[in-house]
Amino acid sequence: MTGKELLYSGKAKDLYATENDEVIVAVYKDQATALNGLKKEQVLGKGQLNNQISSLIFEKLNRAGIATHFLEKLSDTEQLNKKVAIIPLEVVLRNYTAGSFSKRFGVAEGLKLVEPIVEFYYKKDELDDPFINDEHVAFLDIASTEELTYIKAETRKINQLLIEWFAAIGLTLIDFKLEFGKDQDGKIILADEFSPDNCRLWDAEGHHMDKDVFRRGLGNMTDVYQIVWEKLQELD
Repeated sequence: MTGKELLYSGKAKDLYATENDEVIVAVYKDQATALNGLKKEQVLGKGQLNNQISSLIFEKLNRAGIATHFLEKLSDTEQLNKKVAIIPLEVVLRNYTAGSFSKRFGVAEGLKLVEPIVEFYYKKDELDDPFINDEHVAFLDIASTEELTYIKAETRKINQLLIEWFAAIGLTLIDFKLEFGKDQDGKIILADEFSPDNCRLWDAEGHHMDKDVFRRGLGNMTDVYQIVWEKLQELD
């Protein structure tokens, strides 16, 4: 990407301009962060694994009729995406209790929720991405009621697809985080990535197959991500 304008440098990816104003290149980094960046390490091979996993998931979502920013995988660490204006919301869907949800409500991890729960967090690093509700979204003028309704419905639709795909390879989708953005026409589409960095996956024995391995010091991150990648390739 030498010579291209760097548009944004994040914790896990750098975004570069292309000759087409509507298209960008995302370059995945070998950087692992947790606890809002307080824990940070270089993890060799992580960028390649996340790019491979996210590309495969987004390709499947595109084929399933979900509108996403993903266009194609360019190399081991690069992918071509539609340029979007990110909506400053982290959209979390929970199928089971885990992580901050368990801490917040004082409940054990791994309890299956009667219905999946959608949560919103204000995407603002300096505020530590606070938990917010629909009224806060309206007050902050982040999204309209209609847009929020669409985002919730799309998140639940994506959840059903992902549950089935991961179940087919012996993994349980505990929870995940999504980000949405508006394309050049103002249409809301799925953006960012989908990898073990932004979801929780447990195997049949309850082993963590996601970034909790790094957060909690449970093992080698790339070993776990490699297993997830190999399993995902078993899908049609």
